[in-house]
Amino acid sequence: MRSIWNGAISFGLVSIPIKLVNATENHSVSFRQVHVPDGGRIRYRKVCELDGEEVDAADIGKAYEDADGSMIPITDEDLSSLPLPTAKTIEIVAFVPADTIDPLQMDAAYYLSANGVPAAKPYTLLREALKRSQKVALAKYALRGRERLGMLRVVDDVIAMHGLLWPDEIRAPEEVAPEGDVSVRDAELDLADALMNTLGEVDMDSLHDDYREAVEGLIAAKASGETLAPPESDGSGDGKVIDLLAALENSVRAAKEARGDDEGEGRGAGEGKASVTSITDRKSSGSTTRRTPTGKSVSRTSTGSGSGGGSGKSSSPKPSGAKKSTASGTGKQAAKKSAAGGRSGAKKTASKSAASKSAASKKKTTAAVAAKKQSGTKAASRKRASA
Repeated sequence: MRSIWNGAISFGLVSIPIKLVNATENHSVSFRQVHVPDGGRIRYRKVCELDGEEVDAADIGKAYEDADGSMIPITDEDLSSLPLPTAKTIEIVAFVPADTIDPLQMDAAYYLSANGVPAAKPYTLLREALKRSQKVALAKYALRGRERLGMLRVVDDVIAMHGLLWPDEIRAPEEVAPEGDVSVRDAELDLADALMNTLGEVDMDSLHDDYREAVEGLIAAKASGETLAPPESDGSGDGKVIDLLAALENSVRAAKEARGDDEGEGRGAGEGKASVTSITDRKSSGSTTRRTPTGKSVSRTSTGSGSGGGSGKSSSPKPSGAKKSTASGTGKQAAKKSAAGGRSGAKKTASKSAASKSAASKKKTTAAVAAKKQSGTKAASRKRASA
């Protein structure tokens, strides 16, 4: 790998000649600006704003713009005359625990390579000292015309250096946190923990840039004259969360399905499998009301332990003669089944009620007719007796 800086590490009275090598590389697809009508490249020219003429690189210098807009010329000789002890030296100033470094300060990363055979021994000494102490080294160094702060640590058998931002370059997180007093329930935290456990760990080497691959595929297709159809949007990621608990439950379930881990539904978190407990199972036994996706209320009787991670069971009252149904699962499917059963039961009950009312009405009519006949018979008997 090509070095970008040569110098030495100053470790007390020990000097270690090193070469600085970039530890990262950018794989992003870059584009050029073109003139749309004819596809010609758009290029920028450096022009002096006073005479309007294009300026060569050799005629371009540095200047500081003052508050009033005036330019104060600064030459390379001016900068080189400044007392900068770290111009060619990475000067170690302290050894500290790694957790004292705020990740917000992390900047570019470099590898430090021993420059020459004489540097191998002191380089190895510093590397092993860092390993045994389990600390990192804070250092100052100069690169690209300014002094910087760095952190040295061991990566495999190489000393790596991370450029750090100076502490006064880190902005305070003012007015960033949510406004107002926001509370989080234990049930929501439990589901968040279950989601974290379900997602688990990941092999960092398996992560890759899907967007870059899609861009490269688009470029290859257009170069060969093909036309790619835009992918259909699944509507996810719109940022709208209606029911946080339901969203967490669905997220855990989707993560389990993606990992092929459906058989772990009834296990506890202590067995290495994340468990999903229905919201209704977190409550004590009793009647609860749940809103279905259509907005109707469905009465449910639910029981559950709240900690075993199994799915809750719910049942709806059924009229006699109707088949018993058991609602399985949680979420929208259970709500739809329960709602459908409730509507079916309600229709049957209403039909039976109407039939009962009709029969009662007929009985009342028959009794009234019989009473009238009996009254007429008695009246006729009294007339004959009086005659």
